[in-house]
Amino acid sequence: MSDHPQAPEKHVEDLPEATILFAGDSGDGMQLTGSQFTLATAYAMNDLATLPDFPAEIRAPAGTTYGVSGFQLHFGSVHIRTPGDEVDLLVAMNPAALKVNLRRVRRGGAIIVNVDAFEEKNLKLAGYESNPLEDGSLKGYHVIPIELTKLTREALKDSGLNQKEIDRSKNMFALGLALWLYSRPIEPAIEWLSRKFAKKPDVREANLQVLKKGYHYGETTEQFAVRYQVPPAKLKPGTYRAIRGAEALALGLLAAGQKSGLPLFYGSYPITPASDLLHELSRLKNFGVMTFQAEDEIAAVGAAIGASFGGNLGITGTSGPGVALKTEAIGLALMLELPLVVVNMQRGGPSTGLPTKTEQSDLLQAMYGRNGDAPLPIVAASTPGDCFEAAYEACRIAATHMTPVILLADGYLANGAEPWLIPDLDRLIPFRPPFVARPNHESNGHEAFLPYARDPETLARPWAKPGTPNLEHRIGGLEKQHETGNVSYDPDNHQLMTRLRAEKVERVAREFPPTEINGDPEGDLLVIGWGSTRGSIEAAVESARKRGQKVSSLHVRYLNPLPPDLGEIFSRFERLLVPELNNGQFVRILRDRFLLPFVPLNKVQGLPFKTSEITAKIDEMLT
Repeated sequence: MSDHPQAPEKHVEDLPEATILFAGDSGDGMQLTGSQFTLATAYAMNDLATLPDFPAEIRAPAGTTYGVSGFQLHFGSVHIRTPGDEVDLLVAMNPAALKVNLRRVRRGGAIIVNVDAFEEKNLKLAGYESNPLEDGSLKGYHVIPIELTKLTREALKDSGLNQKEIDRSKNMFALGLALWLYSRPIEPAIEWLSRKFAKKPDVREANLQVLKKGYHYGETTEQFAVRYQVPPAKLKPGTYRAIRGAEALALGLLAAGQKSGLPLFYGSYPITPASDLLHELSRLKNFGVMTFQAEDEIAAVGAAIGASFGGNLGITGTSGPGVALKTEAIGLALMLELPLVVVNMQRGGPSTGLPTKTEQSDLLQAMYGRNGDAPLPIVAASTPGDCFEAAYEACRIAATHMTPVILLADGYLANGAEPWLIPDLDRLIPFRPPFVARPNHESNGHEAFLPYARDPETLARPWAKPGTPNLEHRIGGLEKQHETGNVSYDPDNHQLMTRLRAEKVERVAREFPPTEINGDPEGDLLVIGWGSTRGSIEAAVESARKRGQKVSSLHVRYLNPLPPDLGEIFSRFERLLVPELNNGQFVRILRDRFLLPFVPLNKVQGLPFKTSEITAKIDEMLT
């Protein structure tokens, strides 16, 4: 008979879905903890959606509320569309993390706190007048105090690491405990740590030891009487991977280059949250991808335009402030009628605004933010995985119609993750740019090249690679004469070229597929969205339909030109609601185009919509 006491038997409770939030100082490794929990959840075959939440200041003082970093994950056996309205479990590494995120936790939800961090200094830094663990302010929540720092130090006292290195490992204790609590596999984290610290065996072994310590702590402590299990989701058959929007964008751009035979050039200047796209593309050099980190935004877009002039697929990426600096050069690409994709990872504005927070506030900038009449196609991604298809489509339009294209994503999409069904690349429609190899005009027995002679269907001009014999042509930002491309100040020619450039953009809509409606084709209310609001809108519509309300939704990928069937669809619904993460930009465009009473629902808090916020507006409009 063993002399050791048996660990209390844990009751396992099945859950259809759960939401967990890891929060702490930016140096506590919360993004790493969250991403590893996400990886384990993907291995467990759950559907999921994530919301990384970064502090806006690079080196905010430790322990302060504006230095808190968070990672929220919603996962389940059901269809998951959002990172969750309310949190079931908050893991708070310090008082500031608790104060910032308590409002997200549902009443009755669990809060694991690193009780070692709740000392007087940290309480004051977080703005607490008394200790919330002792003053009754957390009544109504299931608070689980754990000596995370102490337990980590005890586990690693003989590791040979210094105090700072040891304390850095406490996030692995939290990860191990969370993996145990929700019955996640620990093996993916073990494999990742083994690879990550392969050249630092002492750090590797320390992190592995603490990870396992946290996992086994849940089994042995009496603080947890219940363990949860979330069954696998019933996903469409195929091969999946968890993917972030920035990764999907990079792969979509790469696929477009491969399918079109165009070398891919990416010119960029670092800016949050677009920098990750540069990082992802720089890893794809083995596919011939060229990346260039320029000295400023203007140089970045100029290099991309030069690459397109040379016969490459020129891409540039930035956020709203960077688009402002690129504006004149984008107008140049429009005048030259060269393919260029401008990726705008939107963030809170204006000016520097909220660099690490999400927003949809650059739509009007994309539509009208250039001098002169300068319309461009605009494509918007709607989920992290959809960033792949949106990027591919933006490149296809740019290369086949010989025009700059603006591709809109945002911080939520770029950093968020979801399960992604890896597409069959053979099913991607290849496209061929309109390259020419010989003169395209003959007059009086002489051959000539007319750089602005247009395709009768698309109105795209021919693309001539520099150095091709007999295809010399003029280039620059001054107005071009119709067909010849010579500089022209003729008033009638300017009006003609302005009209042709606008008509070329409008003709892109001829290729759009029919707009899909989520729900019935007619009803009392249609919710119209674009970009990253898709998950929240569809979840709210599903909830409304279950309650018997005649509500449907549609999501607009093509923001300019608009799909030609929208007007007919709008006519079948009594009311029209447009949720946006801005102060009402798409609703202005829709009102101008269709002269209908679209109702806005606006949010500018740096956070995505909660499903409940849209549900409340639906109820209000149908009451």
